[in-house]
Amino acid sequence: MRQKLVVANWKMHGSLAENKQLLSDYLHQLPTLHTAQVVVCVPYPYLAQAQAMLQNSGIAWGAQNLSKDAVGPYTGEVSAAMLKDFGASYVIIGHSERATAYCESDENIATKFMQAQAHGLTPILCVGETLIEREAGVMQMVVAKQLDTIVKLHGASVFANAVVSYEPIWAIGTGLAASAEQAQSMHEFIRGKVAALDASAAASLKILYGGSVNPQNAVQLLAMQDIDGGLIGKCSLNAQEFEKICLAAA
Repeated sequence: MRQKLVVANWKMHGSLAENKQLLSDYLHQLPTLHTAQVVVCVPYPYLAQAQAMLQNSGIAWGAQNLSKDAVGPYTGEVSAAMLKDFGASYVIIGHSERATAYCESDENIATKFMQAQAHGLTPILCVGETLIEREAGVMQMVVAKQLDTIVKLHGASVFANAVVSYEPIWAIGTGLAASAEQAQSMHEFIRGKVAALDASAAASLKILYGGSVNPQNAVQLLAMQDIDGGLIGKCSLNAQEFEKICLAAA
């Protein structure tokens, strides 16, 4: 049985003082959640702080992006090896807020996915459709294309023990979450698509839901058969709300 996974995505929030209080609250409130894995993805400058406060705690930490290149003259980029230097074990790949704002192609995201795996990081691959695409009924086609790019370049086996986060773009930060049934339908589709190519990889693949998850809808969402956890944005900045979501997973 796949262990539930709850990932806090702080996005571009935080300061040394704010992080210290929030991480302290996490450490005080979350240690008893033995049946769910908790990960905190922080902005790059705070990886050292996360490492110092979370090591040996049972709460893992990671980053929100990485470079598609291993090393070189790429000003402003951060490599997978650099993330590993700070004890990171997860990294978010292809979040729509980045893919849209910085024009990341599916091929670029696929390369980052493999960079993460090559350096021992677990990639959290974000996929999802816009509201126009959902209303047009092509949401599965859109998500399939995002997965197909990785499969064509690297094969379906790379999804073994990886993480995919289904994040309908229309639900991110809007307060409009997909219903539990809508989310389950897409998660089932994603797992089935991978299973058709590699059943073993599909069985170990964790598929998270992200997009306005809150303590009120978390219970219904996380109870679905193919929803293995959540990628939590806004509510991860409030320790009490985040704890309730983690309890729903546990």
